[in-house]
Amino acid sequence: MPLPSPADNPSAERRAAPADGTAPLLRAAILGTGGVAELHATALRDLPGVALVAAADPSAVHLAAFAEAHGVPFRFSSLEEMLAAQPVDVLHICTPPGGHAGQAAGAFVAGAHVVVEKPAALSLAELDTMTRAAGTAGRGLAVVFQQRSGTAAAHVKALLDSGALGRPLSALCQTHWYRTAEYFAVPWRGTWATEGGGTTLSHGSHQVDLLAYLLGEWSAVRATLWRQQHDVETEDLSHASLVFASGAVASVVSTVLAPRQSSLLRIDTERATIELEHLYGHGHAHWRITPAPGVDEATSASWSLPDQEIPSGHDALFGEIYPSLIAGRGMPGVVGHPARALEIVTGMYVSAREDRWVSREDLADPSLRGSLTAPVIDGRPGASAGAPAA
Repeated sequence: MPLPSPADNPSAERRAAPADGTAPLLRAAILGTGGVAELHATALRDLPGVALVAAADPSAVHLAAFAEAHGVPFRFSSLEEMLAAQPVDVLHICTPPGGHAGQAAGAFVAGAHVVVEKPAALSLAELDTMTRAAGTAGRGLAVVFQQRSGTAAAHVKALLDSGALGRPLSALCQTHWYRTAEYFAVPWRGTWATEGGGTTLSHGSHQVDLLAYLLGEWSAVRATLWRQQHDVETEDLSHASLVFASGAVASVVSTVLAPRQSSLLRIDTERATIELEHLYGHGHAHWRITPAPGVDEATSASWSLPDQEIPSGHDALFGEIYPSLIAGRGMPGVVGHPARALEIVTGMYVSAREDRWVSREDLADPSLRGSLTAPVIDGRPGASAGAPAA
């Protein structure tokens, strides 16, 4: 069935009046009032020209508590009810990933831009549907990869893009997080059907996205998936070799088995080593640029992070999205390439499934853009050593 056009919905072109000191320029709404929605509401609170006007959640208890905490005036039990009754300029989707594609399509038809938590979709095919719907509606789609944001990431990206640090050669991209059995007791987690994938998709994709934001287009990947501890369908550990178009080769590890949690990037270039270690967000103190022998002090000093610091986070990301939308420029460059991280992650799952290197060009095949389901090597005690488990 073809997607409906925004013209089919009389609310599609409703827009707030220009800011005059009393009226917001953009009206935001949040779908889903769980933990991550708190980050969205807090980040929206102090943005000029923006008002959080509505929230929707099938749980009346969760919805009431959220709306009271954040002063949200209008409450709805479903997205459909909200879009039919309340003009929305930007919808923030904070629901489990299985519903994102349909929810985004509904928002675009109603004339709203969409800011969606990751994973943005359960597959590239679903994300393709979301991207097409955004294009049809003339609206923007932003995936919340907030680790791209902040002044440090922007500065390092500019150095790499300019060639000041020389050619990137090798990299490490490691997500060492820790999740308990209670975390996976949430019904939609740990299954291919409702979460889409395991730690590679749901946790490691943040660091993978930041690495790709800094290094640009990728070309090929080879990966293995492991189940070392948790009683889930998906993986709790993955290893991959990731090659970028520049020729740089990255070792990528994602796990939820690390009691000392850490998120790590290291990029070695011809002229420097870039290092970042943090957990769920970074500021200037988390970054270090070490010059190669022979680089003079004046040159290395020019690589220093700027005096003004904006840490990464939802605040920083939304602080770029909303001014760009208000100015009529659409979504900003910091949220460009919304599919790149999911492409790389999809390549990892396809590689594990087909036991081969997977190129970016391979993923043009529609048959590889669907379910991420792949064999997982079960390393738990009592499992057949090295045996893949579906």
